[in-house]
Amino acid sequence: MALRAAIFDLDGLLVDSEVLWHRAEVEILGSRGVPVTEHEDRATKGMFVGEVVRYWWERYPWSPPAFDEVVAALLARVGDLVVAQGSLMPGATFALDEAAARGPVALASSTPSALIERILAHFDLGERFAAVCSAQDEAFGKPHPAVFLRAAERLDVPATSCLVFEDSAAGVIAAKAGQMTVVAVPAPADRDQPAFGLADLRLGSLRDLAPAWLDARYGPARPAGTA
Repeated sequence: MALRAAIFDLDGLLVDSEVLWHRAEVEILGSRGVPVTEHEDRATKGMFVGEVVRYWWERYPWSPPAFDEVVAALLARVGDLVVAQGSLMPGATFALDEAAARGPVALASSTPSALIERILAHFDLGERFAAVCSAQDEAFGKPHPAVFLRAAERLDVPATSCLVFEDSAAGVIAAKAGQMTVVAVPAPADRDQPAFGLADLRLGSLRDLAPAWLDARYGPARPAGTA
């Protein structure tokens, strides 16, 4: 089935924020006695923020748990770091432009809606998306396909006609579980993860996205404003 729409992840794909999430975890969880270090792999990548907090509490319990307070502090710190230090990933606007030339575009992220909105506003990306979906609003997060299926529903496009751009293994698994075509853009440290073998295309950067590859799956790009 020909592609008709695209769905993009946010953190680590469009915005160089994964390192900032990790830095916020080091600061906020470190203040609770969790020995997270700047140089270790982010074992919780792709999890809901509440799952991240619980993951570390189960391994290094602090008292009182105060999960909601820790989650709120972590989200606020990530937002502050993105505004102060964040940048768009190489090729982000190029890939968005190429996808938008061929059909509607949605965002589907594990990040809570309020932080998504803050990040999109900071980078002036909000108007690019016909739908913005957070996995926090679903019963299950990635690697469950719920957030991608929600995005397809809001675009009014069958899941099998959607192209997903992802940087995480959990996201690739989720999109393939939803029967979607997947472009994976893993971070260098993640490229050997087996899940990326499920992707229909693997790129080193969104700058490497070839319009001809899109044309072969959508048909030629259409001028703006045409049916």
